[in-house]
Amino acid sequence: MHHFTFQDDKMFCESVPVEKIARTVGTPFYLYSAATLTQHFKAFDDPFSDIPHISCFATKACSNIAILKLFANLGGGADIVSGGELFRALQAGVDPKRIVYSGVGKTESEMEYGLQSGILQFNVESEQELEALQKTAARLKMKAPVSFRINPDVDPKTHAYISTGMAKNKFGIPIDQAEKIYATAQAMANIEITGVSCHIGSQLTKLSPFIEALQKVKLFITRLRQAEIKISHLDLGGGLGIQYDEESPPHPREYAKAIKEELQGMNCTLILEPGRVIVGNAAILVTKVLYTKKGQKKFIIVDAGMNDLVRPSLYDAFHAMKLVNRKELNLEVADVVGPICETGDFLARDKELPVCKSDDLLAVMSAGAYGFTMSSNYNSRPRVAEVLVNGNDFFEIRRRETYEDLIKGESIPDFLV
Repeated sequence: MHHFTFQDDKMFCESVPVEKIARTVGTPFYLYSAATLTQHFKAFDDPFSDIPHISCFATKACSNIAILKLFANLGGGADIVSGGELFRALQAGVDPKRIVYSGVGKTESEMEYGLQSGILQFNVESEQELEALQKTAARLKMKAPVSFRINPDVDPKTHAYISTGMAKNKFGIPIDQAEKIYATAQAMANIEITGVSCHIGSQLTKLSPFIEALQKVKLFITRLRQAEIKISHLDLGGGLGIQYDEESPPHPREYAKAIKEELQGMNCTLILEPGRVIVGNAAILVTKVLYTKKGQKKFIIVDAGMNDLVRPSLYDAFHAMKLVNRKELNLEVADVVGPICETGDFLARDKELPVCKSDDLLAVMSAGAYGFTMSSNYNSRPRVAEVLVNGNDFFEIRRRETYEDLIKGESIPDFLV
């Protein structure tokens, strides 16, 4: 469910005409609905309200500080994977004790930043990372709260690039090696073991991989406790999928019910890292049709490119498209392509779309997750604006970059002058 609806054949975001926003901020731009973000966060979080838990939003999915602040106001935390994401979360007012630091390549300076910020825990992914964290914590005369990310070798049945819980993936510690690393950590003076972490992938549309992974982790926690290693937190990651096209992912209520049934008797605070399931369908990318042309196939050329939304080019991902400013009942098969100098620059290929003409506005649906956060300045294109609607009002929560922004930090050395 989302708050992008049609009234008199024109698209609205909540109570604001999308066309009005386009006239004000220009195109392309990302457009978020506060009502949808709030509704989706509660739909995910509320079913866990009867057990100790923290919903730590996966910052990598959508990192604007206004969005992070909205979730923090609802009691959410943050799952981060870089020092920059930690900075964003803290700037947004996220409670450090509701921040978990994931990722395989944390630097010692990032570890120091996390320690000094007082985050809830580091999700450690290798023995060498553990040694670096011990060294950093010792230098600061602090104790680092640690959960190890376990790789359970479970096939999440999703796109290969967003599968993270199989033995061939770079993430986590193989479950058959992890007990030894926990014992090593137990003996370290500046490490405090807090829990176990497990994340198997993104855009999962079935419950069975989650349950299979959880069952393996439960057995592992039992072995740790038998070895007198205390486990107080269980981080199950995120990964619940959304509907882009014809997918039928489980509702968060079903997900929560299955997880809670499997967790009975574990006596752990549950950490969840929802990302796409909250923001995916809460935003659109609005782009303007520049030109159309027809040769062997029909091309709709728009002002948004693969630098603005890379998912179709990177994952061959599907995003539905709707006309914003007029109704068009006739359909045609076409490619929607952008201005980038790459054949791989497309938002749709060989899809049945409304017949478009120059100056039409197209809404690229379900663009809230891994949309702006994966955007770039490729072809020296300024990154687009981000806009948040709340009821009758809209706010530019990130201004469009300028040409001057493109060269910020660059310089010409004296010998070239």
